[in-house]
Amino acid sequence: MDIAKYNAAWLQAWTDKDVAGLLTYYHPQVVYKDAQTAAGITGHEALAAYLTGLFAALPPTRYDPDQVWPIEGGYCGRWIATMELGEGKARHIRGFDLVLMDGDQITLNEVYTHELPG
Repeated sequence: MDIAKYNAAWLQAWTDKDVAGLLTYYHPQVVYKDAQTAAGITGHEALAAYLTGLFAALPPTRYDPDQVWPIEGGYCGRWIATMELGEGKARHIRGFDLVLMDGDQITLNEVYTHELPG
């Protein structure tokens, strides 16, 4: 698998706020963790509900891939998110994903982020 292409397509689904499209990347029993879900959520139903609420709350956001590197059982990816806040203002966040996979489906996705200046 070309992880750079896979990661870019996956991040595009995040940019598009495409919940149904995103679920195709995730294993039905995926475990997903980010700062809001530190204990994790499991499975398509819970992830779909979470993403639907998250996307409704977020302004338009573009996720641009930065780097990816393979690890045993998956890959790590770094990205930059640009949130459009209106009136020419934007918020920039650097993100890092730990992605473990079964074939071409994500079984574990841990997301770490921090704010970038400017």
